[in-house]
Amino acid sequence: MKRGEFEGELEDVIAAEDVFEDASRGDRPAEEDLEEVFGTTDPMEIIPEVVERGEIQITADQRREMQEQKRKQLINKIARNAVNPQMDNAPHPPERIERALEEAGFRVDPMEPVEEQVDDALEALRPVIPIRFEEVTVAVQVPAEYAGSAQARIREFGELEREEWQSDGSWVGVLTFPAGLQNDFYDLVNEQSSGEAETRIVKDKDELRTR
Repeated sequence: MKRGEFEGELEDVIAAEDVFEDASRGDRPAEEDLEEVFGTTDPMEIIPEVVERGEIQITADQRREMQEQKRKQLINKIARNAVNPQMDNAPHPPERIERALEEAGFRVDPMEPVEEQVDDALEALRPVIPIRFEEVTVAVQVPAEYAGSAQARIREFGELEREEWQSDGSWVGVLTFPAGLQNDFYDLVNEQSSGEAETRIVKDKDELRTR
C-alpha cells in the first residue's frame, strides 16, 4: 500500500512502533545508521518517511486483524448513530447491524478510515434493514433527592440544549445526542435517579426556543 493511498492514522496500519532492517527476523538497524539517513533515531519520525518513500508490508494475519478491528469500529459507529425509522426511531442493536452487513456482503477495508466507509456501509444496509442516521432530543426531570449528583452526569451525555432548576429542587435538562444511544441514556438516567426521573422525547425543537 502506497503512502498516498492512506489517509488515516499512522498507528492504525503499523504493526509496531519500531524500525527494522528485516521485520521477519526482527533485525534492527544501528542507531548511527538511522541518524545518518534520517537525522533522528525516533521511530515515529522515521516511519512516515519510510511510508512516504516505500510501501507498508503487512502479513495476511495482520491484515485480518486490522480488518476485524475496523469492522467492530464501523458497527459501533453505526449503532451509535442509526435508528429504525419503521419502529419509531428505535436504535438498532450492534448485533443486528453486524448480521445485516454480512447479509449485504459488505467488506470492510482495513486500510481506509472508518469515517470514510460509513456512507458505503449505510448504502449496503438499506436494502436489508430500514436504517438512517438520526439525532434525538430528550427532556429529563430529576427529583430533588437525586438532582445534585445526577445532573452532573446526565448533562455530559450529549449537547445540553437548556436546563432549569425547579422551585421544588428538581432539575430539568434537555439534551440532544445520537438516536442510537437512547437506551444508554435511559439506563444512565435510571441509574442516577433510582428510576424516579421522568423523560420525554422533544419532537419539535422550536418549542425550546419559545421558552
